Amino acid sequence: MAFDSLSDKLQNIFKNLRGKGRLSEADVKAALKEVKMALLEADVNFKVVKQFIKSVEERAIGQDVMTSLTPGQMVIKIVNEEMVSLMGSTTTEIPLKSGNEITVIMMVGLQGAGKTTTAAKLAGKFKSKGKKPLLTACDIYRPAAVEQLKVNGEKQGVEVFSMGTGNSPIDIAKASISHAKNNNFNIVILDTAGRLHIDEDMMEELINIKGAVNVDQTVLVVDSMTGQDAVNVAGSFNEKIGIDGVILTKLDGDTRGGAALSIKAVTGKPILYVGMGEKLSDLEQFYPDRMASRILGMGDVLTLIEKAEAQIDQEKAKQMEQKLKKAEFDFNDFLDYMSQIKNMGGIGSILNMLPGMGLSGQMKGFDASMTDDAEANLKKTESIIYSMTAKERSNPDILNPSRKNRIAKGAGVDISEVNKLVKQFDQMKKMMKQMPGLMGGKRGKRGMFKGLPF
Repeated sequence: MAFDSLSDKLQNIFKNLRGKGRLSEADVKAALKEVKMALLEADVNFKVVKQFIKSVEERAIGQDVMTSLTPGQMVIKIVNEEMVSLMGSTTTEIPLKSGNEITVIMMVGLQGAGKTTTAAKLAGKFKSKGKKPLLTACDIYRPAAVEQLKVNGEKQGVEVFSMGTGNSPIDIAKASISHAKNNNFNIVILDTAGRLHIDEDMMEELINIKGAVNVDQTVLVVDSMTGQDAVNVAGSFNEKIGIDGVILTKLDGDTRGGAALSIKAVTGKPILYVGMGEKLSDLEQFYPDRMASRILGMGDVLTLIEKAEAQIDQEKAKQMEQKLKKAEFDFNDFLDYMSQIKNMGGIGSILNMLPGMGLSGQMKGFDASMTDDAEANLKKTESIIYSMTAKERSNPDILNPSRKNRIAKGAGVDISEVNKLVKQFDQMKKMMKQMPGLMGGKRGKRGMFKGLPF
């Protein structure tokens, strides 16, 4: 997962600091030397690291820290604040024009960064907020680029404007603006061509597009896994054509995180979104404070809540709450619950946002491999439930040995796995009956599980 390596190292450093009752200047300098090495190993820009350590040291070697009752915690607080500052302090939205005025966004980047997919995800985000976006296929060079945009646009329910590969990108961009005006679109997203490397032809084409149509926002898409190369690419694009913000893709696969921590400081341009997976919901708004919290193993509860709110069907949640109160839920409800978890990014994604877990499972007794086990168990459970008939899912009480044998064969598991699931299910129902307070009784007006899919 994102930042795993850096998070591990920082949390070990801070663990040692917390264990000291008092901190000397030498203690702080020794810890910051380790922080410096951890950041450099995470592929954070050297100049950025140097300035970061200097800023933290100036604040940490002060009277308020040295005389504090919890000096270790004070140092961590300073590191957190400086990390937030490094990544931009405030969250930056893509500014959109009001009403029916058209906002033109030009997506740029190197080939392979995930630009076309990200353009479609971004369009889907705008659509979910009540906007009417239009995707424009301006990449006439890469084989199947136009088709890829159409497929991704269809997934998001967003129209794609294309003129094939026989017209220039400039003419396509102009025509798409006219199409948007005539059909009441208020956002046009131009998916431009990428290259395997930065070249003059590519830059000239992008400059010409910007000259031909009124581009409001130029958004650079970079692959976070390329580390310092991503930062260098951002610097080159900003210098040659001017960019307004950056979207980092594949952050879920970047265990180091150097690009995320360097781009704002090097280019002066904010990170707008980060890609954390394949789904639309995996394109997350970039919050510097929340990201710093994740890196330092403090969790990210706000993002978790937002994901839950976006994915949970409130009507279904109310129905589920009533079923839980009466202990009337069945295996169909189990399936709904697992679907909600998947939509929120899976168990690993959820755990990474919980305080104390960190990005690599730092909770006492928790092994990161347990996440994989939990995901595998969910899939196994899903397979068993899908092997049941509709009647069996709705009426678990009818599951006799004969039916269980058939279900086990259908799911490709031992009958003991089916018995285990049924036993757990029965235990859960009994527990719910014994816990009315948690289900919205007198002690909890709205219920502890209000709005949750389980």
